[in-house]
Amino acid sequence: MQSIYERIEQLIKSSGMTKKAFGERLSISAGNLGDWRRGKSTPSTHKLIEIAAFFSVSLDWLMTGKEWHPEGVKETGDRYFFDGAGQSDCQDDHLTEQEKAFIREYKEFAAYRRRRSGQNGSENSDT
Repeated sequence: MQSIYERIEQLIKSSGMTKKAFGERLSISAGNLGDWRRGKSTPSTHKLIEIAAFFSVSLDWLMTGKEWHPEGVKETGDRYFFDGAGQSDCQDDHLTEQEKAFIREYKEFAAYRRRRSGQNGSENSDT
């Protein structure tokens, strides 16, 4: 099975680029490429997304060597995150009182920020 680096190397070769040109184009140092080749490290999620977009390949293929097949996803018809009224559920009964308090505080903060930024999202100066 190919590694992520081997798939990246395959893409570089098939595009006719050199590794140096590829690294310069995507701001990847020769040291990072070497670390990926040796298995010392792997590309960050952000860099994997950037590489997949650059070569127009799926992120699934880049990471696993296999294409994602959407027919494997089965919808149950259940609502995932919302109750019948369209309100966030968050499985409230599974949260601790401290977690519930944090969520309430965060929602109050988000509402405060929304009021301060106004309708168009630009910051209003209160001074």
